[in-house]
Amino acid sequence: MPVNYATPAADQLFPVAGVRLGVAEAEIRKKNRRDLTLVALDAGCTVAGVFTQNRFCAAPVQICRKHLAGGKEIRALVVNTGIANAGTGEPGRQAAQETCEAVGALLGVSAEQVLPFSTGVILELLPVERIKAGLPAVFADLKADNWHAAAHGIMTTDTIAKAASRIVTVNGKKVTISGVSKGAGMIKPNMATMLGFLATDAGIAQPLLDKLVKEAADASFNCITVDGDTSTNDSYVMIATGQSGASFAAESDAGWAEVKAAIIAVSVELAQAIVRDGEGATKFITVAVEGGKDIEECRKVGYAIGHSPLVKTAFFASDPNLGRILAAVGYAGITDLDVDGVKVWLDDVLVAEKGGRAAAYREEDGARIMAQAEITVRVDLGRGAAQANVYTCDFSYDYVKINADYRS
Repeated sequence: MPVNYATPAADQLFPVAGVRLGVAEAEIRKKNRRDLTLVALDAGCTVAGVFTQNRFCAAPVQICRKHLAGGKEIRALVVNTGIANAGTGEPGRQAAQETCEAVGALLGVSAEQVLPFSTGVILELLPVERIKAGLPAVFADLKADNWHAAAHGIMTTDTIAKAASRIVTVNGKKVTISGVSKGAGMIKPNMATMLGFLATDAGIAQPLLDKLVKEAADASFNCITVDGDTSTNDSYVMIATGQSGASFAAESDAGWAEVKAAIIAVSVELAQAIVRDGEGATKFITVAVEGGKDIEECRKVGYAIGHSPLVKTAFFASDPNLGRILAAVGYAGITDLDVDGVKVWLDDVLVAEKGGRAAAYREEDGARIMAQAEITVRVDLGRGAAQANVYTCDFSYDYVKINADYRS
């Protein structure tokens, strides 16, 4: 079960003018599951995305990058689950392109105006004919208020659908933001998450949106880790339809700060939901690193702690074996770190200082904190003013079971 997370009700996910979503069962890998999602965009939208840095990036990621770079107005996104279409070479690229052609023909747009996304098993070719056969049903299901269904349609090993919405009023106009994400394992993004899609009816100029999607990813999806594995298919896409009447061309525009903050807040909620639903997770852990010379070294420490199987299994067992945290700080890659200046807390309990165990620390206090469903590990490096958060979860027996059985 996810840690303190429930999918918002359908009526809590607000339609975004200019966006329609449809979901269908195409039997791409298994029967009786929603596995094909179509997002149709009105003319006039701006679209931006960030993608995995895995060199074995999947065919759909390659096609997405190509279509976005081509400069044509994006009019549709198509998402399949079950098969990742990664590690499939030229046949995989052809399959992704053929999917775009089929969607384009259905919507009356060119293939270059379609972005494809896949998630699921790697090294298996996409069954394009099944996607083509499922497209009429997904087209018939297109609705503006279908975010709840879309959140379910992009799931793989997720135990729960992930979605979020916000409405903010700026310059007398109501701006809506809605998004969905999926992911539970193979999560250590170098850009975003396994799959994430966010839309707003604000008008955002392309250069501003290109900058925003990177900033939003850095503040959210680039701060999460479940198991330290960067997926071949990671993609985070942002859509701005402009239909609210609130438009922004520069960061100095009135109301932009409020809209940007709301978009980042939705991104953070979607990213944290992935960690809360991490495969087998029983605890949600915030690693808050402060006192760094720069954000990069704070993230190095955060990820070293968040990735460590020894730290994560200790959290699962509620075992305050806190030397594992100190070890992770020490191997994070800060070669000139003065360990005597480092302090570590579990929530408000000071655990370590001056190079060792804090004099006031009692193991029963550590055990009490470790037993909680949500825990904050705070590390002060004592080197500067930079800070960064990383969000992670524990490792349980179920993580191994889920991944051992993933293809079955």
